[in-house]
Amino acid sequence: MPEAPAQGSKVKVPGSGFLCHPLSSIRKWGSFVRFSHTVFALPFALAAMAVAARENRGWPGWRTFGLILAAMVCARTCAMAFNRIVDRKYDALNPRTAGRHLPAGTVSLGGAVTLCVLSGLGLVVASYFLNPLCFYLSPVALGVICFYSLTKRFTPYTHVYLGVALALAPVGAWLAVKGTNVSLWEVLQMTVLAVAVVLWLVGFDIIYALQDYEFDRKHGLHSLVVEWGPKNALQAAFLAHLIMCGLLLGFGLLARFRIVYLVGWMLIVACLVLEHWVARRRSLNWINIAFFRLNAVVSTVFLIITVAEVVFRGGFRLR
Repeated sequence: MPEAPAQGSKVKVPGSGFLCHPLSSIRKWGSFVRFSHTVFALPFALAAMAVAARENRGWPGWRTFGLILAAMVCARTCAMAFNRIVDRKYDALNPRTAGRHLPAGTVSLGGAVTLCVLSGLGLVVASYFLNPLCFYLSPVALGVICFYSLTKRFTPYTHVYLGVALALAPVGAWLAVKGTNVSLWEVLQMTVLAVAVVLWLVGFDIIYALQDYEFDRKHGLHSLVVEWGPKNALQAAFLAHLIMCGLLLGFGLLARFRIVYLVGWMLIVACLVLEHWVARRRSLNWINIAFFRLNAVVSTVFLIITVAEVVFRGGFRLR
């Protein structure tokens, strides 16, 4: 008869290591590509999908919804993995980023490249099953979202390139629903929303770049913070967000939204004002709050109020 374990000793559950290991791997790779930051682009994509579906007088269907979700996740994963790969030497030199997975050795270069390639292929496959237009444009989208990671080496307008990459999310979701059957009125709405997303990104990415001002100057990396100095760059970020708020209001008018959207829009404005107040403290912890938490609120609120307006006004029905 086996002896009972001594009091206070740990009992090993058979198979527990097998169960824990996949979970830890998922957490590791999710952290590697900062999966939590998907909250920035995805809500704008889903909001655009809802408005596009309204024009079709119906929900696009769970298949289309799932493919859009898969395409967005794959696109962002590919872009983030590519960024970590090409920036690994700079990340190793920067005290703020030296603990990232590639410099720290917790993720292998081969594994990162494999993830980048597979997620890029995932975007192409998902686009293929959406519609021909999305499929033909998917390589272009991959090129744009990955090219951003190289721009800091030769232009201070790297924030604009990243903004364009992020703005592809709502445009792509809209086209996933409508394909080539897009009216000029919808093109106008898409354009206004896309430019708003670009300016939103420009504003908060400038704030984020404050953390690396000294490092970027020393190593010849470019940003508007390095080019114009922190004070002037912050003023440019504020101007970008000011115009972005105007464009979001214009998008609501073009989409014929009413009171719910207006209330949410005012909350978005309040978040951006608070973000700039926080950014002027120049503390690393405070900048992280401004970058992630407040901008996550902005994108989430935009999704909620857009879907609410579409649903409350009978714009689409579930199929």
